[in-house]
Amino acid sequence: MRQNRAMKFTLALAMTPPERIVPLAKIADEAGWDAVAVPDSVFFPEQVSAKYPYTPDGERFWPADTPFVDPLVAIPAMAAATERLSFVTNVLKTPLREPLLVAKAVGSMASMFPGRIALGVGLSWIPEEFRWLGQEKKTRGKRLDEQIDVIRACLAGGWVEHHGDHYDFDRLRMEPAPGPGVPIHVGGHSDAGIARAARVGDGWIGAQADRDELASLVQRIWVALDAEGRADAPFEIQATPLVPATVEAMRDLAEIGLTGIITVPWYFMGGGDPNDLAHQEASIRWFAETVIAPFRQESAA
Repeated sequence: MRQNRAMKFTLALAMTPPERIVPLAKIADEAGWDAVAVPDSVFFPEQVSAKYPYTPDGERFWPADTPFVDPLVAIPAMAAATERLSFVTNVLKTPLREPLLVAKAVGSMASMFPGRIALGVGLSWIPEEFRWLGQEKKTRGKRLDEQIDVIRACLAGGWVEHHGDHYDFDRLRMEPAPGPGVPIHVGGHSDAGIARAARVGDGWIGAQADRDELASLVQRIWVALDAEGRADAPFEIQATPLVPATVEAMRDLAEIGLTGIITVPWYFMGGGDPNDLAHQEASIRWFAETVIAPFRQESAA
């Protein structure tokens, strides 16, 4: 029997205009949400030579002018303006970047806002991103494994060195170092992504999926954790469920094994334009009042 954990509710600020990010985070903080998730998209290639993996036709569902504020810029801005919220990258396309620079940014954020920063990592599917940023796509999985090792070591503090197949450096220190408490959540629905999460992650972070897909993914994660001897280890399983915004649906997701819900409430509250700021603000409060608060009351009973 798996250990039951309190459900965490995370507001997804994907594709959000930059001037709205801090105000919406402040409303979420006041309303009782647990966290905010910020996606990563460096640029929008006009033409891509691969299919998007999370739509039936493989096409991107967002237009070229959709705003994606860099998560390593947005998160400290929101953290400085709020009191309780935690923040996670969902997910940072880490193999597009040098791991020492990622560690520097994350370590600085986590030192400034202790206990409020988590790193979600994953792979990009766009060949053009790798080519134009000077990174190799075919080694992205193995490089991510090494990157996680490098980032963890740097965040832990003290002298660090690494001599791997893809990254190599002698002894160095990176200050400030927040210590070993920054969670790293690994994304990916593939067998390799789930295996990586079970092997080296503090949790798994998924994309959009319906209830039955999530139930299958959770089972696969549990099998992978068992294979790694981590069946009893603390481990978060969070995703963006395509289910109704109701207490009953959240209860069902908790029962199948999710520990975190990442959602965009303005697509679930009727009566307004989901792109309208007032509707977005109202929906954050609505979800907190009609879903989060009663779910917590029921769970505590």
